[in-house]
Amino acid sequence: LVDCDTKGVDQGCEGGLMDDAFKFIIQNNGLNTEANYPFKGVDGTCNAKAASSHAATIRGYEDVPANNEKALQKAVTNQPVSVAIDASGSDFQFYKSGVFTGSCGTELDHGVTAVGYGVSDDGTEYWLVKNSWGTEWGEEGYIRMQRGVDSEEGLCGIAMQASYPTA
Repeated sequence: LVDCDTKGVDQGCEGGLMDDAFKFIIQNNGLNTEANYPFKGVDGTCNAKAASSHAATIRGYEDVPANNEKALQKAVTNQPVSVAIDASGSDFQFYKSGVFTGSCGTELDHGVTAVGYGVSDDGTEYWLVKNSWGTEWGEEGYIRMQRGVDSEEGLCGIAMQASYPTA
């Protein structure tokens, strides 16, 4: 995906949009496995032969209604959901553990995956989010982000731009 989806908005390691990545997967008739086409953390040249071996396919994708944490919760109940967030702040970047309630904006600059939700021991509602920065970051690569905040966009804009693939 990083090497081969470079037309239009998606630009390898420079980022892109989840919906455009889903469109690429559909047009490419699927994606290979990490084992057969490993992510190297740098822009590479598309290996068309490896890219054409498909381990997973999708037929479409659904956008979650924007700025609606209840709709996002309903979607996350059924499958992991790709979400865009503002990850530019140092509070987010240096997160270690606990429910993140830190300062962040809504300038969406990073794609992550909402995989669940819950309530902490002190009663704080949270999203369970998988990041792509490795297992040394946060709680073994995950962050618990406060859910149900006063802003309709959600903390760090988590409810602004969410989508998921459909079979």
